[in-house]
Amino acid sequence: MPSTSPPIGRPARIVSLSFNGKTLDEVCRTVDEEAAKGCDLIVLPEIWSGDGVEALDGPSIRAMSALAAKHSTYLSCPIYRLDAERRFNTAVLIDRKGAIAGMYDKAYPYWDEFNLKPACEVGRTVPVFETDFGKVGLATCFDANFPPVWEALAQQGAELVVWSSAYSAGISLQAHAINYQYYILSSTLTRDCLVYDITGVLLLDKSSPDMNVARITLDLDRCIFHQNFNWEKKDKLLKEHADDIFIEKWMEREQWYVIRARRPGVSARELTRQYGMEDLRSYKLRSLREIDQMRGSRELVANR
Repeated sequence: MPSTSPPIGRPARIVSLSFNGKTLDEVCRTVDEEAAKGCDLIVLPEIWSGDGVEALDGPSIRAMSALAAKHSTYLSCPIYRLDAERRFNTAVLIDRKGAIAGMYDKAYPYWDEFNLKPACEVGRTVPVFETDFGKVGLATCFDANFPPVWEALAQQGAELVVWSSAYSAGISLQAHAINYQYYILSSTLTRDCLVYDITGVLLLDKSSPDMNVARITLDLDRCIFHQNFNWEKKDKLLKEHADDIFIEKWMEREQWYVIRARRPGVSARELTRQYGMEDLRSYKLRSLREIDQMRGSRELVANR
């Protein structure tokens, strides 16, 4: 179930549309209706327009760009993109003015995609995009099985990862939210939407037999820390800013805790940075890098 407490620090209003077999006109009508209600981002499922390829100036992107500009919202629109006779499974991020803000080419296409004509190419970069509501990463379907994609998103500071897919994935996504401490939201051809928070808690699980419309507002300012090396800084911060922030969640077994703003206009992330606190994701990535350097390699050899 969605959290009953309203976002305070940095709210992002997101709409996930999950469906299969809809025409472009039908999808446009739904996007138009939902965007008119107000949102920061609308997400569509993987290859919702079918197996055909189209250029960035093709019908799907033109239509979604017009709607994004009309309602001043970001929109994630996956397509099979044609580039110099090559096929890419591309999630296209459109900004509030209807311009293309960035693209992500699926790093791990599913095996059937290599049998398409032309065959699907393999993506080579995993970008994160700076929007006016937060840092957004994109991932697609079979990527759910491969940690390097999710680690690359974490290394670049992603706060929300949008995962468009042909299938649901379930707790596979939860594992990445737990490991890398960002929100994950899905949009699928199987007509369901899952949303996991920065601690791996399931915030939303919604499905429909037809067009699944899932709305959620996330506080992207919430931040999570390990007890290691932060104790005195945390105590000082909480003492001096008791009216501004609080520990929302104490996770004794993990030795983690979540800090959140008490009121609008206050940023828990900014205050913790001012006090020199290292968030959990930064702590784990730094530890990984420095300990691997001691070993002289990232590779761990199996004892066969």
